[in-house]
Amino acid sequence: MSEANPTVELKLPIIENMELVATQTSEVVSKHMDLSEEKTSEISMALIEACINAFEHSETKSEIYIHFIISDDRLTIKVIDKGKGFDTSNVKIPNIEKKLKSNERKRGWGILLIKELMDSVDFESSNDGTTLTMVKNKINNE
Repeated sequence: MSEANPTVELKLPIIENMELVATQTSEVVSKHMDLSEEKTSEISMALIEACINAFEHSETKSEIYIHFIISDDRLTIKVIDKGKGFDTSNVKIPNIEKKLKSNERKRGWGILLIKELMDSVDFESSNDGTTLTMVKNKINNE
C-alpha cells in the first residue's frame, strides 16, 4: 500500500445486507478525504446499487471485492466479482414513465443511477467476472 494512494480493500460474502458494510467503509473514507455530506451520500447510494447488482446478477457463489483507492483529488472505487460477466452493450435502461404505469417490477435503474451519482463509471466484464470502476472527484469539474 502506497502512502501517496492508500487503498482500503474489502471482501464481502454474499449475505443479505452486506452492502451496508461497504457503505460504512465509504463513509469513513469520505470523512478522511473531507468530502461533503452530499458527495458522501452519492457515493453510498452508488455503492449500494453496485453491490446489489454484483450480488444479484453476477451469479458468483462466494464473495465480491471492493477497493477504495484514495488520492488527493478523487476517490476511485472498484467493485469486483468473479461471476459470469455481462455484455455492457446489452444493458437496457428502462423507460421510467412506462415502468411506473405498469405492474412490472420497479427495478432496472441501478446502472443509470450509478452513472448519475458518480463523476465517471466504467465496466470491464468477461466470463471471469466484472470490475465496475466508479470515481468521485473531490472538487466538481463543472
